[in-house]
Amino acid sequence: MPYDVFNGDADGLCALQQLRLHQPVEGPHLVTGPKRETSLLRKIPLVDPTEITVLDISLRANRSDAERLLQDGHRLTYIDHHNSGPIPEHKNFISHIDTDPAVCTSVIVDQMLEGKYRDWAITAAFGDNLIDTAKTLAQKTNLSSSQVRKLQELGELLNYNGYGRKVDDLWFSPEELFWKMQGYQSPLDFYGEAPEFLALREGYAEDLRRAEKAPTIFENSNLRIYQLPDASWSHRIVGAFSNLKARNHPEQAQVVMVEKPERTQLVSVRSPKIHPVGADEICLQFEGGGRPAAAGINDLPMAKFEDFKQALIQRFCV
Repeated sequence: MPYDVFNGDADGLCALQQLRLHQPVEGPHLVTGPKRETSLLRKIPLVDPTEITVLDISLRANRSDAERLLQDGHRLTYIDHHNSGPIPEHKNFISHIDTDPAVCTSVIVDQMLEGKYRDWAITAAFGDNLIDTAKTLAQKTNLSSSQVRKLQELGELLNYNGYGRKVDDLWFSPEELFWKMQGYQSPLDFYGEAPEFLALREGYAEDLRRAEKAPTIFENSNLRIYQLPDASWSHRIVGAFSNLKARNHPEQAQVVMVEKPERTQLVSVRSPKIHPVGADEICLQFEGGGRPAAAGINDLPMAKFEDFKQALIQRFCV
């Protein structure tokens, strides 16, 4: 039985949606989790060699498990846009990895399928805050401006749903959302008919209202750092809030920190939209990861906050 392994955010969902609309697989095993849960290949149990499709999760964070699965005879198709590190050279490892800051996993799948389900790729690009990429793709379609706005809202809400400390923090598990999405050829139909969409819209509005009251703990013309409390709503909204601030202040790097127990912080970093590089470089220094435009750290000890802040200043303010 094949395995589909995917990030639980808009990009992972929409990438798999395109692939399975194009090539349905009867009863695949789904392996996923909240957006921040990236070490997903370790969840695959000892089974006979099979096909494993991996979407929108960092190879760097899954390298040892990828190598183990290859040694066990599995065939891996790896499609991703995160900082990967060295790519395995193995006959059973098929790589579609592109770290261009203007590309997300769903856009890579769109290229592979020659635009067959492009509306889903546009949705994902909006969800990943790749606004220019999404609009460029939309120009190659017959979508109206109203329809494009709907895809943007849907992408942002699917992405918002992926954030949380654990699945119980999310409004819907990624598996549940994927199976719901499978009933719709078009994201516009999902937008207009799925009750899950309305639930996400209402939840997002309430969480964003709370986040807008968050204090700024550092700010200059190039960098702003926000602080959110340890709460389910904070962990749900952190990515969407980071993306919103990045769009509204394209000249600044945006950092949103969320308190966690035991004096650690979850961190979301967005490079300035006018020069979207550097976020992954910073986060990798503190055992995080991501891509040039957007990255994060799951557990930043408070004792390292000053070092982290100075690294941000050196990267974005000097």
